[in-house]
Amino acid sequence: MGVGAAVLRYGLIESSAMGQLCGAADGPWWCTVRQGLVLGFLHDIYAIAALIAAAAALLRRSAWLAWLAAALGVFALELYCFEAGALALLIGCLRLLRWQATPPRNAPPAEQHRHGQQQVQPQP
Repeated sequence: MGVGAAVLRYGLIESSAMGQLCGAADGPWWCTVRQGLVLGFLHDIYAIAALIAAAAALLRRSAWLAWLAAALGVFALELYCFEAGALALLIGCLRLLRWQATPPRNAPPAEQHRHGQQQVQPQP
């Protein structure tokens, strides 16, 4: 997600050659995509989407929502929405860590505390 956002930012949005092509009256078809991307960060669409995903990850405690919040946070960070993107990335990453640290709710009690073959055996 970060690489894609960087390609969009530096290849399509910030490129002066692309700006000159889109400044002409008969610009290529992708000038509407470029304009949509610019309007997205001017109106904080990426920030809002990242924060909604972060809030959903906090409320639903779902791994895929945490991944979505982190990915949208990276996208928002790359496309000029720094504060909201950083917050969404932080929340998404922390939810992923929390999700990995807690055992599933339907696991049997003995499985919740078992750490594989690293159990200490009593001495005979």
